[in-house]
Amino acid sequence: MVPYLTTALTGPLLELEKRLLDAQPMIEHWFRQQWKGQSAPFYTSVDIRNAGFKLAPVDTNLFPGGFNNLNPAFMSLSIHAAMGAVEKICPYAQRLLLIPESHTRNTFYLQNVAVLAHILRQTGLIVRIGTLI
Repeated sequence: MVPYLTTALTGPLLELEKRLLDAQPMIEHWFRQQWKGQSAPFYTSVDIRNAGFKLAPVDTNLFPGGFNNLNPAFMSLSIHAAMGAVEKICPYAQRLLLIPESHTRNTFYLQNVAVLAHILRQTGLIVRIGTLI
């Protein structure tokens, strides 16, 4: 099952969006081929700017937040993906220490940490949240 993104926008598709949707199977195939030869980071995010006629990556985060924004309907996919990533990196892992930022006033970041810990616990890992203070 591949999650499909939803949007609040209801206008007609731009030409670029239509081309991307039409090429989706070919794009997915390309990504699968790339992952065979190159391991992806454990998790990451890429911010993409849509100019209407071109797409461009503008920022890459190796340890992004946002787990609190995941659609609950896809939680099982998130757990499965986390399980696969952990097993690939360390197949015998039983425990995981999660060390979040220690100086944040962003309550959404703390929600993010809680959801990430929940996902990792659902994989069967014993998860502890630590600190560098």
